Amino acid sequence: MAIAKFKTTLRSTLANDIVTAVDAGVGAGTLKVYTASMPASPDVALSGQTLLGTLTFSDPCGTVTNGVLTFSTITQDDSADATGTAAWARAADSTGAAVADFDITATGGGGVITMNTVSIVELGPIAMTSFSITVGA
Repeated sequence: MAIAKFKTTLRSTLANDIVTAVDAGVGAGTLKVYTASMPASPDVALSGQTLLGTLTFSDPCGTVTNGVLTFSTITQDDSADATGTAAWARAADSTGAAVADFDITATGGGGVITMNTVSIVELGPIAMTSFSITVGA
């Protein structure tokens, strides 16, 4: 098992860089939920994934304390675009430029994002009550 730990000030700097990236552009960033395999990185275009829905971050998207990015209120998607199994999500700025990709699992599954269910139904809601990222601890 590989382990890397960073000093708190560096962790906070990195977390604040994520905030800056998501908040870039005019308006709020988004978190788009997809089916199928996650691309190798946010720099790789989508290929065969189905967009299930789009949640919207607050603007600014969150706050950082001791290397932990806690996202502010995330507006739910009241009407999912498609039916499918949520596998991952892509955070983007308000222009749609990709910032980060996160795996999704059901609660207890160990994903960066955990949801009470990963089964999304077209026209149904997709909601997230909280989301935080601990950088390099």
